[in-house]
Amino acid sequence: MDKKHFEGVKKLLDNKFETYHQASFITKDPVSVPHRFSKQQDIEIAAFFAAILAWGNRTMIINNCNRILQMMDHAPHDFILHHEEQDLKPLYAFAHRTFNGTDLLHCIAFFKQHFTTAQSLETAFMPQGKPPADVATALIHFHHSFFDIADAPERTRKHIASPAKKSACKRLNMFLRWMIRKDSPVDFGLWHFLSPAQLICPLDTHVSDVSRRLGLIHRKQNDWQTALELTYALQQFDPLDPVKYDYALFALGVEERF
Repeated sequence: MDKKHFEGVKKLLDNKFETYHQASFITKDPVSVPHRFSKQQDIEIAAFFAAILAWGNRTMIINNCNRILQMMDHAPHDFILHHEEQDLKPLYAFAHRTFNGTDLLHCIAFFKQHFTTAQSLETAFMPQGKPPADVATALIHFHHSFFDIADAPERTRKHIASPAKKSACKRLNMFLRWMIRKDSPVDFGLWHFLSPAQLICPLDTHVSDVSRRLGLIHRKQNDWQTALELTYALQQFDPLDPVKYDYALFALGVEERF
């Protein structure tokens, strides 16, 4: 990328970041779901479901997240720890695209196992309770932890991505952005085991299409390596907070049809 193109792209992305990195962004986005809570554990659980279900129409995503939370009496942490078997029956019928009741019940089982001994979901991303070297290590450890439960359904593995399988891990990277980015009107900044500088940009179809048109990525497939390629490019614009440009790229693709 020559100097003139670099400066042009940076100016465009900086302008769009300033435009869309606002509290008004929350309303139409799945991140609105965890923003309804104040208790940290409720935010973490609601944010996890909002991220994992985040593919397809945003209105449908938000509505289906609300269905889950309604079945948990809008107190997900309390429900996770204190539900009885009969309380789970309504969850069997849940479906969001290919994510169904079996997948939801495994999430509940994992959360119960985790929150019985832990105060935050953050530690599920920390091997041996220590900060990992990078996001890939954190996500691989989380994947192992998430399925380290007896009778974990094989079908649910497709919903919890891992860099070990070369997935771009868009939804989990977005979840980490929500939890880790600081001083944001949108992201929560609750976790500290990684810095914003270490985050990987969530890569979906909209973001990848815009990024290719701007010359930020060149690989054709949307996988983990491409997510790294994009993040490295964005680090040239802001090495301390490269994923802030996710707002600009997403908005250019979805809101402005760039």
